[in-house]
Amino acid sequence: MELAMIGLGRMGANMAERLARGGHTVHGFDPGEAARQQAAARGIAAHATLAETVAALPSPRVLWLMVPAGKIVDDTLAQLQPLLAAGDTVIDGGNSNYKDSQRRAVQLADAGIHYVDCGTSGGVWGLAEGYSLMIGGDAGAVERLRPVFATLAPSQDSGWGHVGPAGAGHFAKMVHNGIEYGMMQAYAEGFAILKQKREMGFDLGALAEIWREGSVVRSWLLDLTADALKKNPEMQGIAPYVEDSGEGRWTVAEAIDLNVSAPVITLSLLERLRSRDDDSYTDKLLAAMRNEFGGHAVKKE
Repeated sequence: MELAMIGLGRMGANMAERLARGGHTVHGFDPGEAARQQAAARGIAAHATLAETVAALPSPRVLWLMVPAGKIVDDTLAQLQPLLAAGDTVIDGGNSNYKDSQRRAVQLADAGIHYVDCGTSGGVWGLAEGYSLMIGGDAGAVERLRPVFATLAPSQDSGWGHVGPAGAGHFAKMVHNGIEYGMMQAYAEGFAILKQKREMGFDLGALAEIWREGSVVRSWLLDLTADALKKNPEMQGIAPYVEDSGEGRWTVAEAIDLNVSAPVITLSLLERLRSRDDDSYTDKLLAAMRNEFGGHAVKKE
């Protein structure tokens, strides 16, 4: 199949290369010249403009967006839509909010253009290991793209699937990332407890390696944790500041809207927010309250 990858950042370029290795003809576009040059070196026909990219594709066209969620997706679609025709398909493989995906699907459907939302997991390892793909949209459009998804996934018949109508793919990826928040928090807390028990002298990297085989808590995330502990057991040079990319917040908001109790995911999100407060007024006030009611000493800055 011949298609275009719009957005040639690290993940977009890796996906384009995996598709090219799988026998697909891949065109690419990125506003950055350096990204285009790097993509060209990997066998991707990189174009300088969206118009050139669309013109290079046979009809019906297939364009895969790997751009940041939000306004950039809308801006890209605004530039693309006049260049497209009925029967073309746009795939959003980024982490868009599912409500935005539902809106965009309706918008493009009015012009006869298919909009497929594809929650994509696999990160920088996807080039070698394949990507987990959660796909929403019209069943017919998804089926026509089967060769693309089968190439990107770990295998032709596993790690991917059509999960529902427009928005379903990004909704599933949102919850996937919410679960990821909780798992990451549990691993981090557990290893912090082990590290603090200094009298035992635990080798955290060695212990992580033990858990990787046969343990109930084994997972790919634990594999990556073991690798991180091996490289930098003391986490030197890493600030205790944890970002969130939005999906955890959206998961918590949906849980509230749906009256679903999700305390682990919610608390893991709150812990990320807490990590960013270098000068915690909350903690200062807590110390002051303890001093007021119990005369407990306050540690001075």
